[in-house]
Formats: sequence, C-alpha cells, structure tokens
Amino acid sequence: MSVENGMETNQYLTFRLDGEVFALGIDKVREVLDFTEMTKVPQTPEFMRGVINLRGNVVPVVDMRLKFGMARTEKTVNTCIIITEIDLEGETTVIGALADSVQEVLDLEPDQIEPPPRIGTRLRTEFIKGMGKSDEQFIIILDIDRVFSNDELSVVFGAENQV
Repeated sequence: MSVENGMETNQYLTFRLDGEVFALGIDKVREVLDFTEMTKVPQTPEFMRGVINLRGNVVPVVDMRLKFGMARTEKTVNTCIIITEIDLEGETTVIGALADSVQEVLDLEPDQIEPPPRIGTRLRTEFIKGMGKSDEQFIIILDIDRVFSNDELSVVFGAENQV
C-alpha cells in the first residue's frame, strides 16, 4: 500500500479494539509498550488519555477506542500502547495509540486487500486504507496519518508542551 524504497508494505501489526481487528503498516510502528500510567493534560480532547515519558521524550497517548466512538479502553493484562510515527505537516511525529491488545505481524498481499467500504456519507472512511482478509476474518487497515485531523493533532501536541 505505501511505497518506500520501491517496495510495497506487506506487513501489518494487527491489534484489537472492542473485538474488532485493526492493522497498521509495520513501517509506521516503532514499538509496543505495556500499559503504563499516563499524566493527564488539562483541556485536551477526551480521546487524549495523557502523556508518557519514553526515554526522556514526552509522547502523547490517544485512546483509539474513544477516537472511533467506542467505549473507553480499560486496563487489562493485554492493554498496550503502540508507539507510532505519523506525518504531521511534513514532519514525522511520535504518538502512542492505546489498544486492547496486539495480535501479530501479518503479511497481506495486495490481492488480500479490498478498498475501504463506501457506506453513505455519515461514516468517515478516509482514514481506512483498506479491508484486509486473513483466514475469513476482516482486518481494518488504518492510514494512521489520516486518523487525526491537523486541528486535533495541534491540540494534542500543544498539550505535550504544557507538561
């Protein structure tokens, strides 16, 4: 799907949110952390759960369930933070994405990926790269660079500077 160094990304990190399987291109994933306590930042959107200290860097953490209109992520033994790199106005920025659990790194060939569904006008699908299929299970492949609007990210990254 994304072309870098002349090669298409075929590997995706799969994770669960409220029973659904989502995926990010492995080229956007830096690492996966166990759930850790976050420092809440006042006057930020509800989906921003707080910030963490990652080797001396302040990293905002967003609750992907809240972002997608689901119930708040509750801490379990499997809850984790996926450290991702997103493109924000031409710069690579690090953000943490809270997920119920990480599943596996999966190889998906282009013929296993369908275009995003076109479901009326109410559902925003511009942040979905495609729908993967593996073992009769659908996987929602996210375009992490498009999940958040620039306005949302400017609030999130403005908050990181308040800490």
